[in-house]
Parts: sequence; C-alpha cells; structure tokens
Amino acid sequence: MALRTVELLDEAPSSGYPYGLAAVRALPLELTRPVAILVGDNGSGKSTLIEAIAVAAGFNPEGGSGQVRFETEASHSTLANHLRLTWGSRLQPGWFLRAETFYNVATFRDRSAGFNPLPSYHEISHGESFLTVAAEWFNSPKLFVLDEPEAALSFWGQLALMAAIAEGVKAGAQFIFATHSPILMATPDAEILELSSSGLETTSYDDLEIVGLWRSFLEAPQRFLRYLDDET
Repeated sequence: MALRTVELLDEAPSSGYPYGLAAVRALPLELTRPVAILVGDNGSGKSTLIEAIAVAAGFNPEGGSGQVRFETEASHSTLANHLRLTWGSRLQPGWFLRAETFYNVATFRDRSAGFNPLPSYHEISHGESFLTVAAEWFNSPKLFVLDEPEAALSFWGQLALMAAIAEGVKAGAQFIFATHSPILMATPDAEILELSSSGLETTSYDDLEIVGLWRSFLEAPQRFLRYLDDET
C-alpha cells in the first residue's frame, strides 16, 4: 500500500465542525487495500473527510490534477491542517475528481495560458467529462481521490468508471472515494468504510444498510412510496 493511515493530530480541536463528527473522532483510518470506499448518510462527514485527505495529499481543494492551483470560493474546512498521512511509498497526486466543483475545474482548464483542450470539458456532457478524466489519468501509479462521482454518471457510466478503477489498480494506482452509489460500492476487492453516528467501521458490501434498502426498494417500490402519501 502507498497511503497507509490517516491520523488526527493530538492538537486538533475536539469540538465544532468538522472535529465533532463521530467519523473524525474515530480516526485513524487504516487503509489496507488499493481501493477504499467511504459510505455514509448525508451529514456523516464522508465528503468532508475525503476533501481533507485530498488537500493533505497535495490536491487543490476544488479538485483537478495534482498540478491545478486555483480558488473560486474557499469553502473547505481546516481539517486537512490537522491530519497526518502515513505512506508506504509516496504516490504523486493524480486527480481529485469532485462532482461539486468540477465546473470550476473545467473552466480553469479552458482558461489556462497555453492550453487549448480538445474537446473542452464544457463541450461534452458532465458524465462524458468524468469518464474522459478516468480514461486519460487512471491508468498510472498515482493517488486518485473521488467525491461522489456517480452524480455525473448513468448506470453504464458507473460500470465504466469501475472498470477504469480496476485498470488503475493493475497499474499501481490507489483510489479513495466517497459514494452513495450501491453500484460503485461493489467495486471488486475494495475496502468499505462506513461512517455513522457511531464512528467509522470496516464492513462488507452485503452488510451495508444502504445496499439492503436499495434491494428492497427495487423489489417493491410501493413499499417506500406509500410513505409519500403519509407526508402529504
């Protein structure tokens, strides 16, 4: 493994956002496989933790390749300043693929002096641009951090991303990502880390609550849709 542990420094604040989150208090995060997936409900802190790991590893907070440096709006927490990353062998930053701010990255890429990308990420769909990044970058021995990449991708697009991740692992890459997608959670040989009010726990795909809920919904949607009537 390259990136092995993510630790919270002793001098980090003990309260307030995001330091009061159960998942942050539960650090260190031990990484034992080339692919680590953070799973959790809204507000569990998975994107906050992913962002902090990315920044601590040398990425721009708004995403992009390891060489990208720009700022649109400073919205990231100070958590990265209080993390210690322990490496086996240091991997260079590959890409921080962040759905929330990808528009900003695409705009920066288009406006960079001496760089005229063909095609511009703005000239293709959101999903196509994500898969273009995966095709152009993932097949190299670098660190890749992804935050909810499924936001841009169809069913088949998610499978294509999963295939690109598998090829990247063969090339020596390491991936850490947060997702709500039960498709991406099924990435082969991945380590799944579930964030909750109880902290941070390694679990299996079939033991994830969200996987069980999706299975139940797809088997019988009316089971869940009846609750809409109760709310109206």
